[in-house]
Amino acid sequence: MGAKVVFFFALLCFAAVSAFQDEEDQGLVMNFYKDSCPQAEEIIREQVRLLYKRHKNTAFSWLRNIFHDCGVQLGGPYIPLKTGRRDGRKSRADVLEEYLPDHNESMSVVLDRFAAIGIDTPGVVALLGSHSVGRTHCVKLVHRLYPEIDPALNPDHVPHMLHKCPDQIPDPKAVQYVRNDRGTPMILDNNYYRNILDNKGLLIVDHQLAYDKRTRPYVKKMAKSQDYFFKEFSRAITKLSENNPLTGNKGEIRRRCNVANKLH
Repeated sequence: MGAKVVFFFALLCFAAVSAFQDEEDQGLVMNFYKDSCPQAEEIIREQVRLLYKRHKNTAFSWLRNIFHDCGVQLGGPYIPLKTGRRDGRKSRADVLEEYLPDHNESMSVVLDRFAAIGIDTPGVVALLGSHSVGRTHCVKLVHRLYPEIDPALNPDHVPHMLHKCPDQIPDPKAVQYVRNDRGTPMILDNNYYRNILDNKGLLIVDHQLAYDKRTRPYVKKMAKSQDYFFKEFSRAITKLSENNPLTGNKGEIRRRCNVANKLH
Protein backbone atom coordinates (compact mmCIF):
# COMPACT_ATOMS: atom_id res chain seq x y z
CA MET A 1 0.00 0.00 0.00
CA GLY A 2 1.37 3.45 -0.91
CA ALA A 3 2.54 5.94 1.69
CA LYS A 4 -0.45 8.30 1.71
CA VAL A 5 -1.08 10.93 4.33
CA VAL A 6 -4.32 12.93 4.26
CA PHE A 7 -5.23 15.45 6.95
CA PHE A 8 -8.45 17.44 6.73
CA PHE A 9 -7.66 20.67 8.55
CA ALA A 10 -11.17 22.07 8.22
CA LEU A 11 -10.15 25.05 10.32
CA LEU A 12 -8.03 26.18 7.36
CA CYS A 13 -11.14 26.26 5.21
CA PHE A 14 -12.77 28.50 7.78
CA ALA A 15 -9.75 30.76 7.94
CA ALA A 16 -9.92 31.30 4.18
CA VAL A 17 -13.61 30.97 3.40
CA SER A 18 -15.95 31.43 6.33
CA ALA A 19 -16.34 33.01 9.73
CA PHE A 20 -19.47 31.00 10.48
CA GLN A 21 -20.17 30.13 14.10
CA ASP A 22 -22.88 27.84 15.42
CA GLU A 23 -24.94 29.47 18.14
CA GLU A 24 -25.51 26.04 19.65
CA ASP A 25 -22.52 24.05 20.82
CA GLN A 26 -22.72 20.73 18.98
CA GLY A 27 -19.41 19.54 20.34
CA LEU A 28 -17.36 17.37 18.01
CA VAL A 29 -19.47 15.70 15.33
CA MET A 30 -19.01 13.98 12.00
CA ASN A 31 -19.25 16.34 8.99
CA PHE A 32 -19.33 19.46 11.18
CA TYR A 33 -18.67 21.72 8.18
CA LYS A 34 -21.18 20.19 5.74
CA ASP A 35 -23.41 23.30 5.79
CA SER A 36 -20.92 26.12 6.32
CA CYS A 37 -18.20 24.80 4.01
CA PRO A 38 -19.40 21.66 2.22
CA GLN A 39 -16.28 21.30 0.08
CA ALA A 40 -13.89 21.69 3.01
CA GLU A 41 -12.59 18.15 3.04
CA GLU A 42 -12.07 17.99 -0.72
CA ILE A 43 -10.27 21.34 -0.77
CA ILE A 44 -7.96 20.43 2.09
CA ARG A 45 -7.44 16.89 0.80
CA GLU A 46 -6.18 18.19 -2.54
CA GLN A 47 -3.92 20.85 -1.03
CA VAL A 48 -2.38 18.39 1.43
CA ARG A 49 -1.80 15.86 -1.35
CA LEU A 50 0.09 18.52 -3.32
CA LEU A 51 2.15 19.46 -0.26
CA TYR A 52 2.90 15.83 0.54
CA LYS A 53 4.04 15.27 -3.05
CA ARG A 54 6.58 18.09 -2.68
CA HIS A 55 7.63 17.51 0.94
CA LYS A 56 6.88 14.00 2.15
CA ASN A 57 8.46 14.52 5.57
CA THR A 58 5.78 17.05 6.47
CA ALA A 59 3.38 14.12 6.85
CA PHE A 60 5.01 13.14 10.11
CA SER A 61 4.78 16.66 11.48
CA TRP A 62 1.07 16.59 10.73
CA LEU A 63 0.72 13.37 12.65
CA ARG A 64 1.88 15.21 15.76
CA ASN A 65 -0.94 17.69 15.27
CA ILE A 66 -3.61 15.07 15.91
CA PHE A 67 -5.16 17.31 18.54
CA HIS A 68 -6.56 19.31 15.62
CA ASP A 69 -9.49 18.33 13.40
CA CYS A 70 -8.33 15.69 10.96
CA GLY A 71 -8.94 12.51 9.10
CA VAL A 72 -5.89 10.31 8.79
CA GLN A 73 -4.60 7.87 6.20
CA LEU A 74 -0.94 6.84 6.35
CA GLY A 75 -0.54 3.87 4.13
CA GLY A 76 -2.83 1.97 6.47
CA PRO A 77 -6.13 2.55 8.25
CA TYR A 78 -8.49 5.30 7.20
CA ILE A 79 -9.74 6.94 10.39
CA PRO A 80 -12.81 9.19 10.14
CA LEU A 81 -12.66 11.68 13.00
CA LYS A 82 -15.20 14.10 14.37
CA THR A 83 -14.66 17.77 13.57
CA GLY A 84 -15.68 21.08 15.10
CA ARG A 85 -12.64 21.69 17.28
CA ARG A 86 -11.65 25.34 17.64
CA ASP A 87 -8.21 26.80 18.23
CA GLY A 88 -6.98 27.96 21.61
CA ARG A 89 -6.16 31.62 22.16
CA LYS A 90 -2.79 30.73 23.62
CA SER A 91 -0.43 27.79 23.61
CA ARG A 92 1.93 26.92 26.45
CA ALA A 93 4.70 24.36 26.05
CA ASP A 94 4.93 23.75 29.80
CA VAL A 95 1.27 22.70 29.94
CA LEU A 96 1.77 20.36 26.99
CA GLU A 97 4.71 18.72 28.74
CA GLU A 98 2.46 17.88 31.69
CA TYR A 99 0.40 15.59 29.47
CA LEU A 100 2.76 14.26 26.81
CA PRO A 101 5.62 12.03 27.99
CA ASP A 102 9.20 12.56 26.85
CA HIS A 103 10.98 9.87 24.82
CA ASN A 104 13.29 9.21 27.79
CA GLU A 105 10.52 8.77 30.36
CA SER A 106 9.99 5.48 32.12
CA MET A 107 7.26 3.22 30.77
CA SER A 108 5.30 3.77 33.99
CA VAL A 109 5.21 7.52 33.31
CA VAL A 110 4.25 6.95 29.67
CA LEU A 111 1.37 4.63 30.60
CA ASP A 112 0.16 6.91 33.40
CA ARG A 113 0.16 10.03 31.22
CA PHE A 114 -1.96 8.38 28.55
CA ALA A 115 -4.20 6.63 31.08
CA ALA A 116 -5.07 10.09 32.43
CA ILE A 117 -6.79 10.86 29.12
CA GLY A 118 -8.46 7.46 28.82
CA ILE A 119 -5.98 5.57 26.63
CA ASP A 120 -5.24 2.04 27.84
CA THR A 121 -2.06 -0.04 27.45
CA PRO A 122 -2.77 -1.54 23.99
CA GLY A 123 -3.72 1.96 22.86
CA VAL A 124 -0.37 3.35 24.05
CA VAL A 125 1.51 0.53 22.31
CA ALA A 126 -0.38 1.30 19.10
CA LEU A 127 0.21 5.06 19.31
CA LEU A 128 3.94 4.54 19.68
CA GLY A 129 3.68 2.62 16.41
CA SER A 130 3.75 6.11 14.88
CA HIS A 131 7.51 5.68 15.18
CA SER A 132 7.14 3.39 12.17
CA VAL A 133 7.41 6.50 10.00
CA GLY A 134 9.59 9.58 9.98
CA ARG A 135 13.00 10.10 11.49
CA THR A 136 14.79 10.70 14.77
CA HIS A 137 17.26 13.57 14.97
CA CYS A 138 20.70 12.62 16.20
CA VAL A 139 20.47 14.95 19.18
CA LYS A 140 17.73 12.66 20.54
CA LEU A 141 19.76 9.45 20.36
CA VAL A 142 23.49 10.22 20.60
CA HIS A 143 23.42 9.40 24.31
CA ARG A 144 22.91 5.77 23.23
CA LEU A 145 26.04 5.90 21.05
CA TYR A 146 28.49 8.08 22.97
CA PRO A 147 30.70 7.87 24.96
CA GLU A 148 29.78 4.18 24.96
CA ILE A 149 27.33 2.23 22.84
CA ASP A 150 24.19 1.15 24.65
CA PRO A 151 24.53 -2.65 24.96
CA ALA A 152 20.77 -2.99 24.44
CA LEU A 153 21.15 -1.91 20.79
CA ASN A 154 21.35 -4.55 18.07
CA PRO A 155 25.07 -4.58 17.12
CA ASP A 156 24.14 -5.02 13.46
CA HIS A 157 22.21 -1.74 13.55
CA VAL A 158 24.86 0.31 15.35
CA PRO A 159 27.17 0.97 12.33
CA HIS A 160 24.28 2.59 10.45
CA MET A 161 23.43 4.77 13.45
CA LEU A 162 27.07 5.82 13.84
CA HIS A 163 27.29 6.62 10.14
CA LYS A 164 24.22 8.86 10.37
CA CYS A 165 25.23 10.39 13.71
CA PRO A 166 29.04 10.65 13.60
CA ASP A 167 29.34 13.38 16.24
CA GLN A 168 28.82 13.08 19.97
CA ILE A 169 27.56 16.66 19.93
CA PRO A 170 25.58 17.06 16.69
CA ASP A 171 26.04 20.23 14.67
CA PRO A 172 22.90 22.30 15.38
CA LYS A 173 23.07 23.72 11.84
CA ALA A 174 23.18 20.30 10.21
CA VAL A 175 20.12 18.12 9.66
CA GLN A 176 21.40 14.83 11.02
CA TYR A 177 18.95 12.03 11.59
CA VAL A 178 18.27 8.30 11.39
CA ARG A 179 15.15 6.92 9.74
CA ASN A 180 12.94 5.20 12.31
CA ASP A 181 12.35 2.25 10.00
CA ARG A 182 14.90 1.56 7.27
CA GLY A 183 12.67 -1.07 5.64
CA THR A 184 9.47 0.94 5.07
CA PRO A 185 10.38 4.48 6.23
CA MET A 186 7.40 6.24 4.62
CA ILE A 187 4.67 3.73 5.46
CA LEU A 188 2.79 3.31 8.71
CA ASP A 189 2.89 -0.43 9.28
CA ASN A 190 3.69 -3.01 11.95
CA ASN A 191 7.35 -3.31 10.92
CA TYR A 192 8.15 -1.03 13.87
CA TYR A 193 7.20 -3.76 16.32
CA ARG A 194 9.40 -6.35 14.63
CA ASN A 195 12.26 -3.84 14.72
CA ILE A 196 12.01 -3.09 18.42
CA LEU A 197 11.75 -6.80 19.26
CA ASP A 198 15.02 -7.10 17.34
CA ASN A 199 16.57 -4.30 19.45
CA LYS A 200 16.56 -1.80 16.59
CA GLY A 201 14.46 0.85 18.31
CA LEU A 202 16.21 4.23 18.24
CA LEU A 203 14.74 5.77 21.40
CA ILE A 204 14.79 4.56 24.99
CA VAL A 205 10.99 4.44 24.97
CA ASP A 206 11.08 2.08 21.96
CA HIS A 207 13.31 -0.36 23.84
CA GLN A 208 11.19 -0.14 26.98
CA LEU A 209 8.03 -0.78 25.00
CA ALA A 210 9.44 -4.06 23.69
CA TYR A 211 10.64 -5.36 27.05
CA ASP A 212 8.33 -4.00 29.74
CA LYS A 213 6.11 -6.85 30.92
CA ARG A 214 3.01 -4.66 30.67
CA THR A 215 3.52 -3.74 27.01
CA ARG A 216 5.54 -6.61 25.53
CA PRO A 217 2.52 -8.92 24.95
CA TYR A 218 0.85 -6.23 22.82
CA VAL A 219 4.08 -5.49 20.96
CA LYS A 220 4.39 -9.16 20.03
CA LYS A 221 0.73 -9.31 18.98
CA MET A 222 1.05 -6.21 16.79
CA ALA A 223 4.29 -7.54 15.28
CA LYS A 224 2.32 -10.59 14.13
CA SER A 225 -0.89 -8.86 13.06
CA GLN A 226 -1.04 -5.58 11.17
CA ASP A 227 -4.84 -5.71 11.34
CA TYR A 228 -4.67 -5.75 15.14
CA PHE A 229 -2.23 -2.84 15.11
CA PHE A 230 -4.49 -0.82 12.82
CA LYS A 231 -7.55 -1.58 14.94
CA GLU A 232 -5.89 -0.43 18.17
CA PHE A 233 -4.23 2.55 16.45
CA SER A 234 -7.56 3.75 15.07
CA ARG A 235 -9.23 3.36 18.45
CA ALA A 236 -6.48 5.26 20.27
CA ILE A 237 -6.25 8.06 17.70
CA THR A 238 -10.02 8.55 17.92
CA LYS A 239 -9.84 8.76 21.71
CA LEU A 240 -6.89 11.16 21.52
CA SER A 241 -8.62 13.42 19.00
CA GLU A 242 -11.68 13.82 21.22
CA ASN A 243 -9.77 14.70 24.38
CA ASN A 244 -10.84 18.01 25.94
CA PRO A 245 -11.71 19.93 22.75
CA LEU A 246 -12.66 23.59 22.51
CA THR A 247 -16.07 23.79 20.81
CA GLY A 248 -18.99 26.19 20.45
CA ASN A 249 -17.91 29.68 21.49
CA LYS A 250 -14.80 28.54 23.30
CA GLY A 251 -11.49 29.38 21.71
CA GLU A 252 -11.43 30.95 18.26
CA ILE A 253 -11.25 30.27 14.53
CA ARG A 254 -7.79 31.48 13.60
CA ARG A 255 -7.24 33.59 10.52
CA ARG A 256 -3.79 31.99 10.31
CA CYS A 257 -3.69 28.55 11.86
CA ASN A 258 -0.23 29.00 13.42
CA VAL A 259 -0.88 32.39 15.05
CA ALA A 260 -3.54 33.46 17.54
CA ASN A 261 -5.83 36.17 16.14
CA LYS A 262 -4.69 38.75 18.69
CA LEU A 263 -1.16 38.41 17.29
CA HIS A 264 -2.21 38.38 13.64
